[in-house]
Amino acid sequence: MPMPLAAMLQAPAPGLTSFLPFILIFVIFYLVLFLPMQRKQKKTRQMMEALKNGDQVLTTGGVVGTIVGLNEDNTVVLRIKPDNVKLQFARSAVSSVVTEEKK
Repeated sequence: MPMPLAAMLQAPAPGLTSFLPFILIFVIFYLVLFLPMQRKQKKTRQMMEALKNGDQVLTTGGVVGTIVGLNEDNTVVLRIKPDNVKLQFARSAVSSVVTEEKK
């Protein structure tokens, strides 16, 4: 057998096997980065939709208050203790609902 023919027979075929590392890297990125981010966004969206009057919440600015009003323009009115001051926040500023366990 001539040498170039033997080299061609032993070379890997440029097909799916050459793209396999790229596919594997994409799958790993999806599982490690994108999937947890989507789960967190879904959980946050569900929490925003479940807000109701009387819930004690924590804002992204660190303000803890009780919801006394939910408006249609995506704002919430919080009563801040001890002086019962009422402040209006964007609904997206609410970072979490404070439960008895978190206190």
